[in-house]
Amino acid sequence: MSYEKVSQARKIIVGTKQTAKALKQGIVKEILIATDAEPRVTANVISIAKEQNVPITYVDSMKRLGKACNIDVKTAAVAITH
Repeated sequence: MSYEKVSQARKIIVGTKQTAKALKQGIVKEILIATDAEPRVTANVISIAKEQNVPITYVDSMKRLGKACNIDVKTAAVAITH
């Protein structure tokens, strides 16, 4: 379900740094975090999302999350924006 959400979203932001930046700008509707990513990589994004009450969905695979974004690399975080 969550992977389909990403592939059907009109506007997404890929990667932890870009997701954190978008969260600070207040344009994120929801974030997806891959549970197989290093916690030190995703901790900042998760923290900002919780502060701003942005829903967090956890998925099991960085590889599948990247594929859902139509990219050929793994990704730890994806933001679905307004």
